[in-house]
Amino acid sequence: MRIAQISPLFEAVPPKLYGGTERVVASLTEEMVAMGHDVTLFASGDSITSATLAPMRDQALRLDPSVRDWIAIYYRMVELIYRRKDEFDVLHFHIDYFPLSLFSRQKVPFVTTLHGRLDLPEYVDTYRSFSQAPFVSISDSQRQPIPHLNWVRTVLHGIPAGLLTPQPVKQDYAAFLGRISPEKGVDRAIRIAGRAGLKLKIAAKVDNADKEYYDALIKPLIRDNPDVEFIGEINDAQKPDFLSGAHALIFPIAWPEPFGLVMIEAMACGTPVIAFNCGSVPEVIDHGVTGFIVDGIDAAVAAVGNVHKLDRGRVRATFDRRFTARRMAEDYVDVYESLAQPVPRLRAVTA
Repeated sequence: MRIAQISPLFEAVPPKLYGGTERVVASLTEEMVAMGHDVTLFASGDSITSATLAPMRDQALRLDPSVRDWIAIYYRMVELIYRRKDEFDVLHFHIDYFPLSLFSRQKVPFVTTLHGRLDLPEYVDTYRSFSQAPFVSISDSQRQPIPHLNWVRTVLHGIPAGLLTPQPVKQDYAAFLGRISPEKGVDRAIRIAGRAGLKLKIAAKVDNADKEYYDALIKPLIRDNPDVEFIGEINDAQKPDFLSGAHALIFPIAWPEPFGLVMIEAMACGTPVIAFNCGSVPEVIDHGVTGFIVDGIDAAVAAVGNVHKLDRGRVRATFDRRFTARRMAEDYVDVYESLAQPVPRLRAVTA
């Protein structure tokens, strides 16, 4: 198939460091090329891909402080893709609501994967205005605020099978990986590890929007606790050792996380996940197999004490069965093929 993958422009594909959606787009694009499809990736020009790259700007928005209005860049991007739409059998958007108005008024099959939270009122009103457009959710729980959209499938994320693998290193700490923000709960991770008697290593990004939270709450906790080490952002090459060296990944979220890519990154390294029961967590973690789903700090501390009972080989085997990029790509090809099928017309009934 001739497939267009349309990525956000905030990070390169794949991201150099932290980045969720762009990382998924990278995995999906590379796997589809490996499967023999003709893929064009619309992304920032600093992206690296085996597909045909259609650069929408020279560099990722995160790296360009001169940009004052990123929405204007997205509007131009959508228009440029519209002019090329007939080159493709299907267009796969990963940029929220931006393509919906224009592409709902043309005939080339398209689909939008929604990667973020949908429980904000303005999102509900906007997406309901395009109730006939086809959408893919990244978990069933993500659909709850707008259950009556034209959801064609839930496709759980996947990453390349060989990207992150278990390493022969000693486990001697708990890990926190991702982004520092109130909803991600790094302060709770510090309390859980401390009460469980474990050192905590934090590999995380601090966005400008969360710097005040970091400076006021997290930085003092790190400074005053010698058993907490803040590493900062890490790249994919650093993740196998970091995750393999952890007894468990602590994932104490307090928001309806639509997926949580770090959970399957830990599983790829054979590392169990201790996660709060929010959002997609029950769809990703097999309780008692790949980790523990808990309802609070006390339960999380108890889970840390039982994590040694889990088989790390079985954690990796579950990842191989459920969360590889190949499985994700095959699921999406099924979606594309269903959208490309002509809709049968009803024949008029004659007397």
